[in-house]
Amino acid sequence: MSDLTPFDGHPLDEFDELTAQLPNPSPFQVMWNEAEEMLLEYQPQGFEPEEIGRIAFDCLPDEEKPAALDALFYCWWTALQSDREARARYQDMGGAL
Repeated sequence: MSDLTPFDGHPLDEFDELTAQLPNPSPFQVMWNEAEEMLLEYQPQGFEPEEIGRIAFDCLPDEEKPAALDALFYCWWTALQSDREARARYQDMGGAL
């Protein structure tokens, strides 16, 4: 056992030590995954990502919605920056847009 301790001051057991390293998804990510699984089951013919997002967001408790919006805004910004960087690299290599 390690000397790591949770908030209550007790040593971590083996399960705690193993699971402490696992990613901790946000509530929005959990709802997104559940919405996607539901749509895959009930709409196997296909669906749009917006449907997943709307279902996930609508199912969140109100107190979780601001953090979900922040994550969405950050994701959008990251995608825009990535696209801009890719376009700049392409143009630097002589490509035309």
